[in-house]
Amino acid sequence: MPHIIVKMYPGRTQAQKEAMRDAITEVIQTTLGAPDHAISIAVEEISPELWPEQVYKPDIIDKEETLIKKPGYNPFEK
Repeated sequence: MPHIIVKMYPGRTQAQKEAMRDAITEVIQTTLGAPDHAISIAVEEISPELWPEQVYKPDIIDKEETLIKKPGYNPFEK
């Protein structure tokens, strides 16, 4: 029963979010064999100024061992 949380900057349209939902659902069904009724997806919109402390540190730096794709940026480096 995969539950996917997508954290992203605000500004995407509802149509973009629905297209993303459909694409993620299809990939999960195809790669993991999960049935549609078992998949849930949430979107959390985080403003850019809050991203480093609300996402990058707790979800990327502090949980690096869980990442299966690392980002190519670091908002703490100038």
